[in-house]
Amino acid sequence: MQIPKRKSESHRRYDDSDSYLTPERISELEDELGRLNRTRPKVVEELTVTREMGDLSENAAYQHAKGRLAGIDRRVFEIREKLKHAVVIERGTGVGGTVRIGSAVTVTVNGKERTLEITGSEEADPGTGKISYRSPVGAALMSKKTGDTVTLTINDKEVVYGIVAVE
Repeated sequence: MQIPKRKSESHRRYDDSDSYLTPERISELEDELGRLNRTRPKVVEELTVTREMGDLSENAAYQHAKGRLAGIDRRVFEIREKLKHAVVIERGTGVGGTVRIGSAVTVTVNGKERTLEITGSEEADPGTGKISYRSPVGAALMSKKTGDTVTLTINDKEVVYGIVAVE
């Protein structure tokens, strides 16, 4: 027999399969955690005040405060789990100048030069040149070095990435 789970419990599972974070992202998470910890007592006080207003089933202010507190607690849990499992990304190249997580790779694609930073999934933002090591391009570039080429098939087209520099 399977034990029933609350809907909210299914969202609490932490996927620690990708815990790579830059020092900057760790600092951002610590700042957010501090802000949430400073905000929480005010929300608890608000919850206490609204609880005393009367019938809880029809008290919208109480329901709102209760929801805010649950949201804060959920986010605090998420941040603590991320920080507990965090693997700090060190910038630079791997052994022998190869691409690794934390490397900045300058590539040529269709005659245009572009610099890509290899990050964890949490910080990936392709629009700004930060790609995950799990993405097709990031995975293909891993362990390559300056002068290598990588060919990917994207939408039935072959795209060649030439590695100009690895930093």
